[in-house]
Amino acid sequence: MKKTIAIAAAALALSGCAAMGGGRQVEVRTGPTVQADVSVHLTNNLTQAVNFYVVSGGSDIFVKQVASNSTENVPILGVAAGSTVTLKAVTVDGSRTYTRDNVALNGVYEWKVP
Repeated sequence: MKKTIAIAAAALALSGCAAMGGGRQVEVRTGPTVQADVSVHLTNNLTQAVNFYVVSGGSDIFVKQVASNSTENVPILGVAAGSTVTLKAVTVDGSRTYTRDNVALNGVYEWKVP
């Protein structure tokens, strides 16, 4: 009987604490905006969109899908300025792949596909 009363009293105390906002308050903020030091000015002359990648250290980093017959200035985040990379564009149906090897990323790099 004493255990039942003790459990009921503990449950009542906890529910009262939650009802009065006794829980921990959390403040949510967005992080600082990351600016890219380098970008690729990509012109897609194909009749279909391409998935644009930067290959760095042997890993493909998906950057953005670029629409057909369009030009976009694409910021490259997560790759340090001065890095030598491979640029890769793959048609959305996967039938064609275009690459540009040994690209030194500094400022804005112009690339036209094909």
